[in-house]
Amino acid sequence: MRLRAATLVLALMLAPGAALAAGTPTFHIAIKANSFDPATTTVPAGKRVKLLVTNKRKLPSEFESFDLNREKVVPSGTTVTVWVGPLSPGKYKIFDDFNQGTTGHVVAARGGEK
Repeated sequence: MRLRAATLVLALMLAPGAALAAGTPTFHIAIKANSFDPATTTVPAGKRVKLLVTNKRKLPSEFESFDLNREKVVPSGTTVTVWVGPLSPGKYKIFDDFNQGTTGHVVAARGGEK
């Protein structure tokens, strides 16, 4: 009986986080040799979003953005999670700090804006 009660309490404690994660907008960005794919990622303004950043290079990269106040090393062949937002509508520059010629943008848009 105690084990069932403990399991129920644990499930109830974890449920809100799982529900939050399930409803979080998620976007994929790949770091390639000299580019981001896609070069521009459009996300909803006013919402916290999850960026899954995959390094497809043979060398480490560093996903960085002064505009978003984020930087994260991405080892070769791995994917990291970068949380941003909620963002005001606008265009935010991103770049690979280890290969600064590699640049792109995250655009926060309301509704159907692009």
